[in-house]
Amino acid sequence: MKKYLFLTLAVLFLISNSARAEEEARTLQSIEVLTGYGWGDLKRDKEYCLFPLILDLDFNLKKLTRKIGLDPPMLMQFQLENYISGVSSPNANVEVGSGFALKIGIFPESFAIQPYIKASAGVLYMSQHTIEQSTQFNFYEYGGAGAHWYFHKNWALTVEYRFRHLSNSGIKQPNSGINNQFAVGGITYKF
Repeated sequence: MKKYLFLTLAVLFLISNSARAEEEARTLQSIEVLTGYGWGDLKRDKEYCLFPLILDLDFNLKKLTRKIGLDPPMLMQFQLENYISGVSSPNANVEVGSGFALKIGIFPESFAIQPYIKASAGVLYMSQHTIEQSTQFNFYEYGGAGAHWYFHKNWALTVEYRFRHLSNSGIKQPNSGINNQFAVGGITYKF
């Protein structure tokens, strides 16, 4: 129970800080709509396959970095991410989640090709029952890399790879976690 209370407070703290960061930046820089395929292994059922639909709201972090004396030329964004995934295997199910991410570009922001890395954390509900997880409410974190290709001043094609781990953070046993990989792609609109 202490772990659950601690995790709940930690998530609320991060959400409130992210809301403050969003308010300070006050700049919705772009919107991304992504879809793709996710896969992983389960102990008993062997495969866990997902088809996500992802909506990312990208906020510019440069106003914040300038306040501390940094003015990097690369893309720096805070993302709010909401998604729903259809699960096709082992059974037809669904995942619904929400989280936040930090995305850092590798090239200067003015380049038409913009590779980036990102890290994210959030919460999700999965309707799938597995022997790995005793609860259907879980936390996730993922790391990823991707690229935007701006074929127009405001429009980009986006591709991304993600490695995700989900678990209930020890709220209830068993809690061995589930690892997934994702290949996603879609369109980004930059304001």
